Amino acid sequence: MTITIFLLIVLGTGVAAIGFSRARRRTSMTEWAVGGRRFGSVLFWFMNAGEVYTTFAVLGISGYAWALGAPAYLAFTSVSLSYAIGYWLMPKIWAAGRKHGLITQSDFFAARYQAKWLGVVVGLVGIAALVVYVQIQLVSLGLIVRLTLGSTLSPTGAVLVAGILMILFVFVSGLRAAALSAAVKDILMIVAVVVLSVMVASRVGATSIWDVFRLAEQQHPGIGKFPGLDPSSTTTTIWLITSGLNVALGNWVFPHLFQVAYAARTGTSIRRNAIWQPLYSLAYFFIILLGFGALVARTKPAGGDLNAALLQFVSDKYPPWVLGLVAGTGFLLALAPGSVLLLTSGSLFARNVIVPLRPGLSDQATLWISRLSMVGFAAVAVWLTLAQNLSLVTILLSAYSAIGMLAPGVFLGFLWKRVTAVGVLAGIVVGFVALLAPFAKAFWAAALPDWEPGLIAMLVNAAVTVIVSLLTPAPDRDAIAVGVEQKVAA
Repeated sequence: MTITIFLLIVLGTGVAAIGFSRARRRTSMTEWAVGGRRFGSVLFWFMNAGEVYTTFAVLGISGYAWALGAPAYLAFTSVSLSYAIGYWLMPKIWAAGRKHGLITQSDFFAARYQAKWLGVVVGLVGIAALVVYVQIQLVSLGLIVRLTLGSTLSPTGAVLVAGILMILFVFVSGLRAAALSAAVKDILMIVAVVVLSVMVASRVGATSIWDVFRLAEQQHPGIGKFPGLDPSSTTTTIWLITSGLNVALGNWVFPHLFQVAYAARTGTSIRRNAIWQPLYSLAYFFIILLGFGALVARTKPAGGDLNAALLQFVSDKYPPWVLGLVAGTGFLLALAPGSVLLLTSGSLFARNVIVPLRPGLSDQATLWISRLSMVGFAAVAVWLTLAQNLSLVTILLSAYSAIGMLAPGVFLGFLWKRVTAVGVLAGIVVGFVALLAPFAKAFWAAALPDWEPGLIAMLVNAAVTVIVSLLTPAPDRDAIAVGVEQKVAA
């Protein structure tokens, strides 16, 4: 029953998504990478949510609640703040992309700062952050494949299978295939969370949903307050605030969300989504509930892997058909976003690393370089996944810390006429030193132990960007028009 429902969900969605995308016109770089810029309100809704609500939302947050307790509340703060920022920022990104024919995030940097070399730098930083982000999806896919196939597949084999499936999904069909699968998985995610939540009290010996929280607090005093289950942890309220800000400021700076913004048909579609999609954050209440339920049920995932806590809980306490629903939904939760992450990495590499070196490449050649480079980036992500054993939340915060180094260049590009390419580059370099250098890590740990290091590095980056921009020649009017003077029409 479990495998049957799992295969019906995955294969049915895959066939429908590929058919949906292939029914369109001949594939070009614009069609493959940004869906021909034709996503209306409904399709854009699911595509945008599909890139925000991944397996991190379900497996990562429930696992964090199971292992740490209150720090899982990070999900509530970061999502609401992200959409408040996205309401202002994403329409501007869309307008710049439509007016200037931009396809990647690096295209924006190259045009806004009139520096192709900066586009190359930004492309490499973006690829690095995306490859780290792909780890979240690979870890999740690997867990789900092992859950459905049992001991017939090793952990290494599960991750390899996950990487191959992710590549195949968008290799030919591009962004449109991911968009349809995102619609299916969003609907299934709501169904799965509702089914699990309705049944959770009876599965853990509680009288109601609220009683699950009471039992969790009774068994683990302080679980609902910061810093959570570990009194010595740095996950205090200051950590919550700084981590939430870091995620919110970095969210729309991810290269794949630039491409999602470019794909919208109108600016109105983007604004409408930003108004209503914070309602999705209400689902986190039930996801955290399930994490607490797994704790009350004394769920013990193999090796104490918090990423597998929810899957193990469902496997132990729920009927096989529910496990099949959760496994199939979780598979799509990882496959759709992970595929777009790889697609974006390929787009950046081809358009913003290779094309500047070989400017005469045709559109079709660029498209094939994008597709083939995805294989290499997937291989790197698989290697990182097998070499590390980190929680999904830890991987997520690492990815946001890396992409946060591009945030000052994006925000200042739309806010301040005076910002320059040299200033942005200086900020990126100094920001990475503040984030990664051992002496900097030691200093921040001693001076600001509760702060999210990524936010500290982002602030250092922004300060350096402003100072160096004031000391270097101002950009000309054509460059400024790409950002600050960009008008957002419907």
